[in-house]
Amino acid sequence: MPDVGDLVQARVNRPEAIARAAAVRRRPTSLLGPHGRLMIIAADHPARGALRAGADPMAMANRADLLDRLAVALSRPGVNGVLGTPDILEDLLLLGVLDDKVVIGSMNRGGLAGTAFEIDDRFTAYDAESIAAAGYEGGKMLLRIDPQDPSTVATLQACGNAVSELAARQVMAMVEPFISHRVDGRIQNELTAEAMTRAVTVAAGLGTTSAYTWLKVPVVEDMERVMAATTLPALILGGDAEASYQQWQKALSLPTVRGLVIGRSLLYPPDGAVADAVDRAVNLL
Repeated sequence: MPDVGDLVQARVNRPEAIARAAAVRRRPTSLLGPHGRLMIIAADHPARGALRAGADPMAMANRADLLDRLAVALSRPGVNGVLGTPDILEDLLLLGVLDDKVVIGSMNRGGLAGTAFEIDDRFTAYDAESIAAAGYEGGKMLLRIDPQDPSTVATLQACGNAVSELAARQVMAMVEPFISHRVDGRIQNELTAEAMTRAVTVAAGLGTTSAYTWLKVPVVEDMERVMAATTLPALILGGDAEASYQQWQKALSLPTVRGLVIGRSLLYPPDGAVADAVDRAVNLL
């Protein structure tokens, strides 16, 4: 288990150590791992107040436990990336576990889970300049399109600007799009082939160039039709409930799909065995 006291001492007495750790981090030579795919562990949920994993509504609330699970996952062969907000990535930098990893900074975390303003997903974490300055390999943004919520257009514009700004720095822009609706006061993503096809085509057209854009998409029925809507590389996400490994494997057979971005499904597996869950996912690659 990481020593929280040491991390706090570094933040109190040596805050400059974070920038120094980023500067000396050994960069990966490619976005792809030895398996020719990208295998990313996602941990940007807490910054949206989304702490649930499985049946536990506060599973991700213990930071030392989360960091321990992340360190285990990142140590497994074949895992070559991580996605997180500044607080989490900086803890991992101080722990020295990000050498040779593809690091993706999460950008818009302002659409807090369960709030009236959830669709107005402000960019409250990384921006393109800070991602490039830290030497990270990419920036990720969430794009939920609610046809009934006028706030959607502000998020669309912000994501388009972020795609352009990342591309100008030759840094990956990872866009996670959904068609979403408010049901009984809560945002629900429409996980149908038709809805995901619409979301993917909108996301692919964001920004002044798509040269550095990757998509982050869930597995839905008729995934072949969804992925036929674009030539952009895509990564499969795990979501709130664990998708079956068979679904991930089937999606990975599609030419557009270039890897996995899985978070809670692997960090908090039902049996608690993080290493085993991660290794099983890597074997699909």
